[in-house]
Amino acid sequence: MKILVTGGAGFIGSHIVDAYLQAGHQVVIVDDLSTGKKENLNPQARFYQIDILDDKVQQILQDEKIEVVNHHAAQIKVKASLEDPYFDVKVNVLGSVLLLDLCRRSGVRKFIYASSGGAMYGEADHGAFTEEQKPRPFSVYGASKMTVESYVDVFHQNFGMEYTILRYANVYGPRQDALGEGGVVAIFTHGMICGSDLQIFGDGFNIRDYVYVKDVARANLLALEYPHNDAFNIGTARETSVNQLYDTLASLTNYSKPAQHIVPRLGDLKKSILNNAKAQKLLKWEPAYDLKAGLLETVQYYRKAK
Repeated sequence: MKILVTGGAGFIGSHIVDAYLQAGHQVVIVDDLSTGKKENLNPQARFYQIDILDDKVQQILQDEKIEVVNHHAAQIKVKASLEDPYFDVKVNVLGSVLLLDLCRRSGVRKFIYASSGGAMYGEADHGAFTEEQKPRPFSVYGASKMTVESYVDVFHQNFGMEYTILRYANVYGPRQDALGEGGVVAIFTHGMICGSDLQIFGDGFNIRDYVYVKDVARANLLALEYPHNDAFNIGTARETSVNQLYDTLASLTNYSKPAQHIVPRLGDLKKSILNNAKAQKLLKWEPAYDLKAGLLETVQYYRKAK
């Protein structure tokens, strides 16, 4: 199968590229390297350094005879989306709609879209979110993901384009940017290995669902063959507080410094957990890594990188 992965030089996208290539597929990467890194690129994939808003993307789709587009290129920072909503909408909404239209014009069969369960559902007052939960985004980023999901379905209804939407929990693992806003595991791990002083926003009792990136890549592999048009939560359904995460990583890295608690960030949710029963039943996906196993591989990666 010939697949184009947008954001294929990024943290999650590069792992998906690796999984597709390992499964025997041909992969083309489109990434402007604004946040992606050249060292993440798999040399077996064909790479185009270009923005998804560039009209030349259509020529790439046609020349490469792309069958499936996996769309991971995005503005991913929650705080940045609130500080500059126009830029978030330009990249995440307008960029995605343009890409959908180019796919339609180029005869792309299927569109796999990386959405966000954590940002789109809002605050989890009662247990883990199911896919039937009414979205209530707490940020512009979450609202942009919800909006694009609607466009994906519209393109299916009107033009017959197949799709699978994957709503991620908090993804972590090797290659995540330790300097970025979205990667608390990477920030903690890198800081602990380097012996730096670390901060926690708020009291540290915020609850998250941490899913390992290799499990996420496997969900994207299964999505290629899924025959229906649907959305799935990709998470572990397990609760972990930021304090618990900090303590676990401190144990794995032999780090002894206490965290400094500072003012909470704008847009941070108190609790976000995803129910994955639908993905288990229909997509035949469930996480293979528990948190400690995933964190151990992540720590090993950052030790080598250091």
